[in-house]
Amino acid sequence: MAVTGTAVAVAVAVPGSAGADEAPGASSGGTGRAAAPGTPGEPSAGGPPPGPATLASAPPEGEKGIGTDPLTDDELKRAEALALTPPAASAQRNAEGGRGPQHLATELADPPPGAPSGGPRRAQVRFYDYKSDTLLTRTVNLDTGKVEQSGAQRGVQPSAHPEELRAALRLILDSPLGKGVKEDYKDATGKELTSTEQLWFNGDVYRTYREKDVPESLAKCGEHRCVRLVTKVLNGSWIDTRNLIVDLSAGSVTRVG
Repeated sequence: MAVTGTAVAVAVAVPGSAGADEAPGASSGGTGRAAAPGTPGEPSAGGPPPGPATLASAPPEGEKGIGTDPLTDDELKRAEALALTPPAASAQRNAEGGRGPQHLATELADPPPGAPSGGPRRAQVRFYDYKSDTLLTRTVNLDTGKVEQSGAQRGVQPSAHPEELRAALRLILDSPLGKGVKEDYKDATGKELTSTEQLWFNGDVYRTYREKDVPESLAKCGEHRCVRLVTKVLNGSWIDTRNLIVDLSAGSVTRVG
């Protein structure tokens, strides 16, 4: 790690990481030896070679699932639309500051206690309203189209959505603290970093109780929606952005450590 105060490009081998250079299935701890004869999936000595691989099309997905099947694409869209109750939704804000709350997740809801099997399917939808820093949870009945339960909580920070992480990366690149990230990208690729599309990134909510020294500018994290990112050049080296914390609620970037 350099001590220049900029984010430093580091070569890190992370087995199984998205965007890694290894071929699928490769492992950093492998021996490189061929599989022994008789290993499942390997032709035995002297046997016929395997035939060419074929691609099978996935079966068509119906509009509705059955029982505890995962929600279909149509059900996901319907649940999110039903959970966005106007006119309140128009006054709420997402991670980019746009109208409407930030969608976080939609999943199949557990049936009510004592409900018979084969009953209507329900979906639980979670949003985050950046205007009031409130987690909104709504349970919708996909058969009746009604919102059966609705809750609001403050100070609760579930895992970040990819759209939130992209908004955080954009704030880093637009801030003075993003200068080091851009310099490291140019050192690694010879090109200018101008868009979030040029980086692979991941991350999650920044939780202050796990840190020893929290800057005053991040004291509201937990009440505010704060995230920490890991980034890398597409199919290339890692760029260390772990010391840059983004307060999405305040639209600010702070260096820690």
